[in-house]
Amino acid sequence: MLVFDLFREFAVLSFVAFGGATALLPEMHRVVVEQHQWLDNTTFTNLYAIAQAAPGPNVLVVTLIGWKVAGLWGALASTLAMCLPMSVLIYLLIDRWESFAGRRWQKAISLGVAPLAVGLVFSGASLIASSAGLGAWGWGLLLTTTVVNSKSKLHPLWLIGLGALAGWLGLT
Repeated sequence: MLVFDLFREFAVLSFVAFGGATALLPEMHRVVVEQHQWLDNTTFTNLYAIAQAAPGPNVLVVTLIGWKVAGLWGALASTLAMCLPMSVLIYLLIDRWESFAGRRWQKAISLGVAPLAVGLVFSGASLIASSAGLGAWGWGLLLTTTVVNSKSKLHPLWLIGLGALAGWLGLT
């Protein structure tokens, strides 16, 4: 029954996955940690960190959540639920959508989804930062990194290295 519950919850989430799985982190957190209590905050944050550190798609976090909650079948069910429903819907509707190319309402929808995705990704990043228990140094580093990344041509790997150094020194 747990595997079916995982499938159902992630299938519903898949229909609002504008911006990918990372954009859904706040809602995933609400469902997995707060509503069903399948995981605690720390485990959720750790699984997200592992998914981001591993090569591959962002949807890997869903697989890890499923694995932690219900083993192999949970991993398969949650991943399939996150990928299959919307993929089928897009496959069935893409030709119809393309037939409306150039129409005003289609352009409006396409332009309107971008800020929605950015907002959802920002919300997810805020949730992970809060769940990680960042101290003042961590929040300062986050703010500094955001400003430096948006205002300079400094390669992001330098900023990642700075974050790693701050963590190693115990500042975050």
